[in-house]
Amino acid sequence: MSLAPLLDAAPAIPLHAFAAMAAFVLGLVQFAAPKGTLPHRTFGWIWVALMAVVAASSFWIHQIRMVGPFGPIHLLSIFTLVMLPLAVWRAHTHRVTDHRRIMILLFTGALVVAGLFTLVPGRIMHQVFFGA
Repeated sequence: MSLAPLLDAAPAIPLHAFAAMAAFVLGLVQFAAPKGTLPHRTFGWIWVALMAVVAASSFWIHQIRMVGPFGPIHLLSIFTLVMLPLAVWRAHTHRVTDHRRIMILLFTGALVVAGLFTLVPGRIMHQVFFGA
């Protein structure tokens, strides 16, 4: 494993990747920790900020182009940026089931599934984990 391919990439790519990795780890902590506590809310806000960075930074990454400089992953980024405030609002209005469902969906889709696609040969994260 070598971080060199990631660190040699355009600045948006390491920002995106490190924010995603931090969000993944923090998300796992959030799922395991007690809900409704001050730490849950505090770490939740940090997770939301990390996910916003992940989604927003993707608009400066154009490795897969389908419509101009954009690819299908950018639809997921738009979806994430819409759903994050909705999930926060659901928690604020005590609609905990909806909040939980949205957060699990975002974690699974935007971090786990999208993250697995970064491991496809030819992608930077594949080089990081498996070498050239």
